[in-house]
This record gives sequence, C-alpha cells and structure tokens, in this order.
Amino acid sequence: MESLYLLIPLSVVLVFVIGLLFWWSLRSGQFDDLEGPAYRLLMDDRDEPGSAEKARHDGAIKRTDEGGNGEESGGGGKGR
Repeated sequence: MESLYLLIPLSVVLVFVIGLLFWWSLRSGQFDDLEGPAYRLLMDDRDEPGSAEKARHDGAIKRTDEGGNGEESGGGGKGR
C-alpha cells in the first residue's frame, strides 16, 4: 500500500513527460513525411551524368581481375 504513494505520482509525471515529448515531436515536424525517406532509399544515386561510363569501366576492371591472372589473387605461383 505504501508503494502506491510513490508509484502513482511517478506514473503521472512519466505520462506528463511522454505527452510533452509527443507534443514536441508533432510541433517540430517529425511526422510530416513518413514515406519520403523510404522512397529516397530506393532511388539510384548513379543517375549523375558520366557515372554510367564510369560504372562500365569499373565493371570491366573487376572482370579482368577475377579472370585468374594470378597477379592480385595470390594464386599464380610467381615469386615462390
């Protein structure tokens, strides 16, 4: 019974603090655009001019490195 003298005022203060935080988040625009960040994540950043050529060039370099020439993969046996 004595614990209720502490728990009831503590819960009232907690509800008041949560209400203030919720009011602040509404006023500061936290819930204005809920779908925009999700769509922004899906947008492709490589739409800049000239980036398609760079991506093609980088892909060609990766394919030649994966070809097994032994220079960077460590499996060529040179220098042993």
